[in-house]
Amino acid sequence: MSVVKINVLTVPAEQREALEQRFAARAGAVESSDGFEWFELLRPLEGTDDYLVYTRWRSEEDFQNWMSGPMQAAHRGEGGGGDRPKPAATGSTLWSFEVVQQAAPKQG
Repeated sequence: MSVVKINVLTVPAEQREALEQRFAARAGAVESSDGFEWFELLRPLEGTDDYLVYTRWRSEEDFQNWMSGPMQAAHRGEGGGGDRPKPAATGSTLWSFEVVQQAAPKQG
C-alpha cells in the first residue's frame, strides 16, 4: 500500500498569501516524480496557523528519492536564479502514515 506524508507548516497570517503563491508557482514540480500519487495543500479555516501539505507515494523509497533529489534541489533554489525569499513558514513537522484502508466514490 501507499505511504502518506503530511508536512505541517506553521504560517503566520501575513505570510499565507506568499506560501500559497509559492506552491502555485511550483505547480507540476512533484507530479513527474517516480512513485508520486497525490498532492494537496490544505489551508486552515479556523483555530490554527498550520497548513497541511499532503502527498501520497507508492512507497517510502519513492518519497525518500524525491526528498534527496528534486525536493532538495528546489529548496536550495536551484534553477530559480536570484535571491531566495525568506521562508513563509515559521515551523515544520513531517507526519508519516501507511495507507491501510481506502475508499473512492462508486462509479455509475
